[in-house]
Amino acid sequence: METTEAVAKMKGIPTEIKLREYLSTGVLIVTFNKLDGDERVMTCTNNPENIPEESRPKTETKTKEGLVNVWDLNAKGWRSFKYDRVTKVEGGG
Repeated sequence: METTEAVAKMKGIPTEIKLREYLSTGVLIVTFNKLDGDERVMTCTNNPENIPEESRPKTETKTKEGLVNVWDLNAKGWRSFKYDRVTKVEGGG
């Protein structure tokens, strides 16, 4: 088992690759620790069906490994979080 898989399993969350996959097809509730230490719970997706047309990316952009860009359904805007700060993932599919 790779280190990334082992860490994900220990935390009880999907690997970064799986998380990105789930976000592209559905809506997840992701809990993570912000850089200032505050905990944040965000309902987010990358599924175009859940993103207003005017806010959808015009081109495919490659993000840095470890940084996950998502559409926040509650704030109605683009947000990002560091994968290694994720503590819980709910929903999906």
